Amino acid sequence: MSHAQHTPELPATVARLDHTAVFASDRQLSAEFLAAVLGLEVGAPFGPFLPVDLGNGVTLDYYEKRDEPIQGQHYAFLVPEEQFDTMIARLEALGVTYFADPGHTEPGRVNDLFGGRGAYFADPDGHNMEIMTRPYVRP
Repeated sequence: MSHAQHTPELPATVARLDHTAVFASDRQLSAEFLAAVLGLEVGAPFGPFLPVDLGNGVTLDYYEKRDEPIQGQHYAFLVPEEQFDTMIARLEALGVTYFADPGHTEPGRVNDLFGGRGAYFADPDGHNMEIMTRPYVRP
């Protein structure tokens, strides 16, 4: 058998994000929070990581860091239009304020960028999360 028969098929694009580590002060809390908002499940621990599979071949691997502050990052999720209202309702049920803008100055509002809808919210460690129904139009 050739080596190619044992190698998984590579993506047709040059590169595709497979996974990324998300630092958290409590990996279980943060992973469960995001999974609850997006309607996903937290996977089984994998070494020091607690994964949330986004269902598109990308996994967010929560990694616990308790000995130093967490530097907030931005994570944007393209979500189906028909699930957007449900996700907003989940944020409301969790008592999490959402915003129309990344600076979090327009509370309780959603935006209508690029013909879709979007909202920003903070996770338990202050990561700036975004849900949007249309991808950004780039120049």
